[in-house]
Amino acid sequence: MDIDLMFRNWSLTFLCTKQFTQLGCTADLFTGLHAEQLTESSLKNLLCDIKPVTMSIKNDVITEVTANMAGYKATDSCLNRVRQFCNQRPFVVPAQRVEVWLFPKSATLTGIRTSQNIPLSQETDFCLLFPKVARVKTCFENPCYQNMQITTCGLNFPDMSMNTLDQQFFQLQLNASKLDLLFEATDEYEDALTTSSNTATRRPNPHTDLTSFLITLQYERKSNGALTFDGLDAQNQNTPIELRGAPIYQEATDSYYNVDTSGKRPPPPILCTVHDTFWLFSPAAGGSCIYETNHSFDEVIGPPTG
Repeated sequence: MDIDLMFRNWSLTFLCTKQFTQLGCTADLFTGLHAEQLTESSLKNLLCDIKPVTMSIKNDVITEVTANMAGYKATDSCLNRVRQFCNQRPFVVPAQRVEVWLFPKSATLTGIRTSQNIPLSQETDFCLLFPKVARVKTCFENPCYQNMQITTCGLNFPDMSMNTLDQQFFQLQLNASKLDLLFEATDEYEDALTTSSNTATRRPNPHTDLTSFLITLQYERKSNGALTFDGLDAQNQNTPIELRGAPIYQEATDSYYNVDTSGKRPPPPILCTVHDTFWLFSPAAGGSCIYETNHSFDEVIGPPTG
């Protein structure tokens, strides 16, 4: 008997998956496997003993952090010139700031339409996450939605509504994550963007991890390294942001709305705003360091010349 095939084709009464489960959330643990005779002809049914468990971490200690960085070797004369430059004039280190917002409404049986007022300042990207449980922090799945768009500042993003399973959406996400040329996406990320967790008639059990899903909508063009800004900016004023979309498959096979078979529904989607900031280092008055979040590079330093 092909046990893996049996698990994948199991009924909706129990879903066996190979996906990650968020620590602190409830998961089903197999505690036993046995056969039960159904008829006198020795036909048997394979049954699993299942126990709900919640995994948690009591204590954790980070003992070591490593990073691999590629670069060029600088000579002593080069380093001295850098020191002289920094001692005479201010210099800027570009950065980005991420803020997390929760939409007020959750998905319904027919889809989602919700709006949130958010102060916008130097925005470069919006990221959308669709948790199935409020405790989820890192494991997010594809909601399998169509006609999905964000509207703000009188504009629709993207220009054409999204289907989170089609080729156009897949390419849009690769471009937004800069995974379309030199760098390649992981198999898990590609699977999360392209694998449907339901069909029109059933919800098959995933045979790979699909919890790396994220929608990134890019508002700033790939330009000149944050020297100028061409994204969204409302001068830090509250601006309505509307999210709307509809499930590709509705009712019982809607894997986003039907979190489980006991009637649990998902919490509201999460919106992450990414906006340009920078660190301004200056040798004046003995040295200073300012983390600038409300003004552009041009406003603080002046427009680039040359």
